[in-house]
Amino acid sequence: MNPDFGLVHLWGQGDLVTRAVAILLLGMSLASWMVIVMKALDLRRHASQARQIESFWHAADFADGLSKLGTDPANPFRALALEGREAAAHHHSQQQLHDSLDASEWLTRTLRNSIDESTARLQGGLAVLASVGSTAPFVGLFGTVWGIYHALLSISAAGQATIDKVAGPIGEALVMTALGLAVAIPAVLGYNALVRGNKGVLNKLNRFAHDLHAYFVTGSRISAGADNKVVPMKKGV
Repeated sequence: MNPDFGLVHLWGQGDLVTRAVAILLLGMSLASWMVIVMKALDLRRHASQARQIESFWHAADFADGLSKLGTDPANPFRALALEGREAAAHHHSQQQLHDSLDASEWLTRTLRNSIDESTARLQGGLAVLASVGSTAPFVGLFGTVWGIYHALLSISAAGQATIDKVAGPIGEALVMTALGLAVAIPAVLGYNALVRGNKGVLNKLNRFAHDLHAYFVTGSRISAGADNKVVPMKKGV
């Protein structure tokens, strides 16, 4: 490889602005990949937790069902069940609530608040990907414009404008645009994939909340599943 061309040469001949743009793009890339990997691992864990829902409904009582959901405090399904149980217990112990808010509405609000908190946690970090995906191409384009300007000044100072003297510096400056795209494309694809994964988790949370609401209000789950053999759980703690 010709040592007079490439990223190493671009870094060597670049000024402070060019190097700052390159470092900024590198930082944006690292941040986006960290978010993608961490959120992908979270989605994988939530998918595993969602598979325990049927075990929860087949438990002998509520306490046994909670144990089947695991002990992870970050489990949104376990948090939803705990919030529902505490809301039901609070409503039954506070008789004055019956005058202003019935059990169904009270449980609906509590479960909705729990889902909103889980939604906020699921969406954490997505703003980073959205920002990187939308700004990285323009950061790279700025680096290209500045690099071309810097290269033209160097060529003008040298007094030579032949094609072999122009193509190298200009081509290396255009690499900044490619770097911007290389940073932005994974961020955009990762954002779309994570949004789709979060939507699947939230759909399962909403169905679980619907069944929990029916359980605490009527004492049984509405959708018993395909086998229709769900054991009615006791409401013991």
